Amino acid sequence: MKFIHTSIILIFIFSTVLIVGCDPDTESGGENENLPFDRRAMLDHWAQNIIVPNIIVYKNQLVELSDYKDEFIADPSPETYNELIGSWLDAYKAWQQVSMFDIGKAESIGLRNFTNIYPADIELIEQHVNSGSYNLALPSNFDAQGFPALDYLLFGLSSDQGEIISTLSSASYSRYLDDLVSRLLSLTQELQDDWTGGYQDEFVDNDGSSATASVDKVVNDVLFYYEKYLRAGKIGIPAGIFSGSALSSKVEAPYAGKYSKILLLEGFNAVQDFFNGKSYDNGSTGPSLKQYLEYVQSQNQTVDIASAIIDQWADAHSKILALDDNLKLQVEQDNIKMLEAYDALQKVVVLLKVDMMQALNIQVDFVDADGD
Repeated sequence: MKFIHTSIILIFIFSTVLIVGCDPDTESGGENENLPFDRRAMLDHWAQNIIVPNIIVYKNQLVELSDYKDEFIADPSPETYNELIGSWLDAYKAWQQVSMFDIGKAESIGLRNFTNIYPADIELIEQHVNSGSYNLALPSNFDAQGFPALDYLLFGLSSDQGEIISTLSSASYSRYLDDLVSRLLSLTQELQDDWTGGYQDEFVDNDGSSATASVDKVVNDVLFYYEKYLRAGKIGIPAGIFSGSALSSKVEAPYAGKYSKILLLEGFNAVQDFFNGKSYDNGSTGPSLKQYLEYVQSQNQTVDIASAIIDQWADAHSKILALDDNLKLQVEQDNIKMLEAYDALQKVVVLLKVDMMQALNIQVDFVDADGD
């Protein structure tokens, strides 16, 4: 009996030690160390401080573009033409902050395809202008509208500014100009109304970890944008990566020319800001992919993927800054620098598409169409 009594005491003491040893409050990291990453807080930050504010800014820039378009049509002159160009550029830059978020209404209405498929189909645009009969809602007109079509109308009708103003102010061209801007504005108003009318709550509430959850979908959207539309579209295709020969006419805004690097930098910086959780209004940061990766690293003692991504982006940024403001000229005069910029951007694709996605346990939901 004494042996049994002693054994019971020993078992009690041993159990107490185990309980105390397993108490999370006694661990060095405190009671929050093993809490899961708050995906909902990240989604809320993305929606409230990044996505919706950028959509609103973009919509407001289009309103301004529409106003300057009206002023030009009413009074065509070098002054109203230059104001129209300035508002086109501001709206085009604002679009770069929105393009990557191809989710919800943006996806269902094909916003990106109706906004920025380049190069524009000049023959089709001229056919529409001359006939006065067209339906911009048709997919067959993706490359006859949006910012690339405006690029052609504002800069490609002639090498002489006076001739551009004269042609653009004619009835047929001014009507097409009016329709292009109105279409951009109506599509974006539809997008804004959807986000502010209830989709934002739906987006945040969908905070699970599945292929249809908001985090997985947005991360895939941003990755797809970075790989296909930024790396390939803005640099790789015109540099000849996928064709074997340079195609300078396929840069973004080829007729304006001098603004193509500005648009590239806007898109590049937008992806980095999103990764870092940078708010639109004051530049502060919130819950982000960077923090998510750092959390995973702290839990699993994996390599520092976030720092590797940021470091490689710094190298890509330096390569982009070395390019001419006019990427068309850069391709034609020194394409090596374009290829170097592409290579630097491509190195980040591996970090994002393989290392980041595996660490976050997110499946890639698209097929790489570039064959790389």
